[in-house]
Amino acid sequence: MPMTDAPSTLTSVVERTQAVKAGAAVVAAHFLGRTAVFVLGEESLLLVPPDGEPHAVGVHAGGILCSAVDKTRIITGGDDGKVMATAADGSTTALASDSKHRWIDHVAIGPPHAVAWSAGKHAYVRVGESGERMLELPSTVGAMAFAPKGLRVGIAHYNGVTLWFPNAETAPEVLGWKGSHLGVTFSPDNRFLVSSMQEPMLHGWRLADGKSMRMAGYGARVRSLAWTASGKWLATSGSTQLVLWPFAGKEGPMGKEPRMLAPAESQVDVLACHPRQEVVAAGYANGLVLLVRVEDGAEVLARKPGNAPVTALAWDASGATLAFGTEDGEAGIIRLG
Repeated sequence: MPMTDAPSTLTSVVERTQAVKAGAAVVAAHFLGRTAVFVLGEESLLLVPPDGEPHAVGVHAGGILCSAVDKTRIITGGDDGKVMATAADGSTTALASDSKHRWIDHVAIGPPHAVAWSAGKHAYVRVGESGERMLELPSTVGAMAFAPKGLRVGIAHYNGVTLWFPNAETAPEVLGWKGSHLGVTFSPDNRFLVSSMQEPMLHGWRLADGKSMRMAGYGARVRSLAWTASGKWLATSGSTQLVLWPFAGKEGPMGKEPRMLAPAESQVDVLACHPRQEVVAAGYANGLVLLVRVEDGAEVLARKPGNAPVTALAWDASGATLAFGTEDGEAGIIRLG
C-alpha cells in the first residue's frame, strides 16, 4: 500500500478521509485519473476532482443500473435504454440507445475502444466506430466481462456462461452448469473463468479443458468479486469474513480451502483490490471499511461502522487513494499517499 506507514504499523486511516455528500445512494465508485466519480442511483454522476469542488453531471433520464471504467471514460447503462460515456471533464456522449427502450442491465469495457452491453436476452459489442455485433442468449443476461486477452466476452445467464468472439464467425462456446449465473470474471492470466450464482456459491471452469470447480460455503449470495494485484487470489464477498480463493497453481482452487481474513460482525458486501499490492479494501453491511493485507491478514481501519451498508469501493490507478460510498448517500475519499 503506497503510504508512509506499513499496514502492520497503522491501525487507522480514518482521519485522512475527505467527506463527500453524495445526496443519494451510491451504487458504484470509479476513478478517472485523480478524479473520483460516484455513480448515483438516479440520473447523475458526482465528480470530485482532487483540487476542485464536487459537481454532479446528469447522464440518464432515470436510474443508473450499471457502470464500467477505463483510463478515459466511464460507461453507464440506464433504465432509459441508453449507454453513455462520461469523461473526467464531465462531457457525455451517447454510445447506444435501445430501440425498444429496454433497460441496459450490464456494461463492460474491453480492449481499446471495445464496449459491451446487454438488454434482456441480447448482448451487444462495439469496437471503435464499427457497427454493433449482437448475440441472443437463451435467457436474460446476468453479467458480462471481457477476457484479458483478445476480443472475447464472457456472458453469464441461466444454466451457464457463454464465451463469444464477436469478430469471429465461429459459434459461441457454452460452459454449462445448472442454475442462475449472475456474475462473471476471467482470471488475469486468462486460465480460469468464475461465475457467481443466485445460490451462495461460485462456479468456475479451467478454460484449457473446461474442467469445472465448485466453490461453496458462503452464508449469502456472492455479489462482489475482485482479483488481487498478483492475480493469485480471488477475493469475494458473501461472508462475515473476507474470502480469498487461491489461483496460483495449475489446478486453481480445486481441492484447496480458501483463506479467511478480517472477520467482523457484519457481512462483507463489496470489495476492491489494490492495483499494485496484495491488499484488499473490504466494505461491510454495517458501514465498516477495512484495508486487509493478504500475506498476514493485517488490518487497517478505513471507515468506522455507520448507518448503512457500504455499496461502492474503488482505488485510483496508483493505489494512493480509495473512494467509498454507502446506501444512504454517505461517501468519502481517503488519501493514503
